[in-house]
Amino acid sequence: MAWIVLILSGMFEAVWVTAMDRIGSWRDVGPLTVYVLGSIVSLGGLWWALRELPVGTAYAVWVGIGAATTVLYAVATGSETMSLVKGLLLLGLVCCVAGLKLVEG
Repeated sequence: MAWIVLILSGMFEAVWVTAMDRIGSWRDVGPLTVYVLGSIVSLGGLWWALRELPVGTAYAVWVGIGAATTVLYAVATGSETMSLVKGLLLLGLVCCVAGLKLVEG
């Protein structure tokens, strides 16, 4: 269960990072609210998962999933472009994160 929570909270990292990018001022209540709530969910899930998982592995997985999800969302919404090299690097990142799970123990 801790791994599922960690993966979902890593994906929520993309939510708050994307919202942070859209905050133009403190008066932008919508993006600011999404940023705060996304941060709470993301960091709360990491905190919960750390009760059962080793901190180094869990943090690396959380960051890797968050980074990959953020890039994929940016590509899907058109704010970034995908190239073959970028795709291969993202695939390498995901494989490395999965490898951390496989060698855990």
